[in-house]
Amino acid sequence: MKKNMFFVLLVFVLIFRIGLTAGQSWFGYNEGIEHLKDSDKHLIIDFYADWCHWCKVMEKETFSDPEVEKYLFENFIPIRLNAENTTETISFHGQQMTPRQLTSAFQIRGFPSLAFLTPDMEIITVIPGYIKKDMFLNILRYMEHECYKSQTTFEEFLEKGCDNRIKE
Repeated sequence: MKKNMFFVLLVFVLIFRIGLTAGQSWFGYNEGIEHLKDSDKHLIIDFYADWCHWCKVMEKETFSDPEVEKYLFENFIPIRLNAENTTETISFHGQQMTPRQLTSAFQIRGFPSLAFLTPDMEIITVIPGYIKKDMFLNILRYMEHECYKSQTTFEEFLEKGCDNRIKE
């Protein structure tokens, strides 16, 4: 009986630990927009397609990295959007549309593509293609420190940072 109880306890502890370390989930579009209302964080929209090989690689190798995940969820509101979805209704700047229509409005032609937006939902930039974790962390830091506001290029930021650091 003690062995059975020990086994049940062990299984429970393992399940609990896996649950704590399994990573955080990106928000759906509507849920992410709700979180944005109470936040001053920038928004990231990951436009993906279910069939996209590089979307899956980016999920596995970049987004799932513990350092990336921690920085992303502490400093941004991350949204994943299936770019081919034609059934869901979402709102962008007061217009009702499907995720596919939003993808078109952002002029996205390939996947994965990441859109960075201000807390006021203004588009900063869209970056197409797979991004390795170290480069993605640099992009996140550039956006979070709002270096784009001081006209600091990303290349200058990589060399010497930017003068527009509002958060340390």
